[in-house]
Amino acid sequence: MSKAIYKPKGKAGEYAEWACNLYVGCSNNCSYCYCKRGVLGHAMGGPVATLKKCFKDWQDALRVFKKELDMNILELQRSSLFFTFSSDPMIGETAALHWMCIIEAVKHGVRCQVLTKNGDFPMDPKMGELFNEVGSKKALDMVAWGFTLTGCDELEPGASPTSRRIEAMAQLHRAGFRTFASLEPIVVPAKTATVAAAAAEHCDLFKLGLQSGVPKDYYQEEDIFEMCERIRLLEVPTYYKNSLTDYLRQEQQQPIDIFSIRREE
Repeated sequence: MSKAIYKPKGKAGEYAEWACNLYVGCSNNCSYCYCKRGVLGHAMGGPVATLKKCFKDWQDALRVFKKELDMNILELQRSSLFFTFSSDPMIGETAALHWMCIIEAVKHGVRCQVLTKNGDFPMDPKMGELFNEVGSKKALDMVAWGFTLTGCDELEPGASPTSRRIEAMAQLHRAGFRTFASLEPIVVPAKTATVAAAAAEHCDLFKLGLQSGVPKDYYQEEDIFEMCERIRLLEVPTYYKNSLTDYLRQEQQQPIDIFSIRREE
């Protein structure tokens, strides 16, 4: 059984065909976090990121990652690897190990998608190491950086402010990376539309999905339709997750591969 690299299913499967989870828990402490819910919430949703119990230490986690990378290399090279569904890959407790894994994956021809709420990581010296280890063109071609944007900083007390995340997205986009925004969960539709407009110039792809675990009457249909129309007018490629297309009674979409979008040279 895989410990680090696996094929996600369900809502997570809409994000990526392959993913890597090394940690559980997260210091962003988002009140809506899906990892805090359900019978495994006590184990998955802690306020501090810790290595999964199947790993002895970070060296063991890296060893297992390399082994599983090699085991699945052909499929991974045809797809990409998503970091991560069980924590934030670029916060203080987790970033060092994830940088090593990202560099290792890219060196082996595996593209990486990284989703975070940390707006400060682009200044990490490890970014320079990525460029030095694999070359600037390969780094730009093979790593896509994403930021979760809800517009509700008060619900994400440990994360970087939304404005800082958008600044970091702009910085990475100007450098030549592909960037994407996870406009999920939609907490307040009007705020989602507003942050989408603020990020649109710096973003290659929006991923849009409803909040899980809320009552059926949590949303007002007219608010969702207005939000979708405002986002449509931004003319950024947008993937509507099944939660949203089902709500709108529309046909489900095929996920959009961020790496299929032409990178600005």
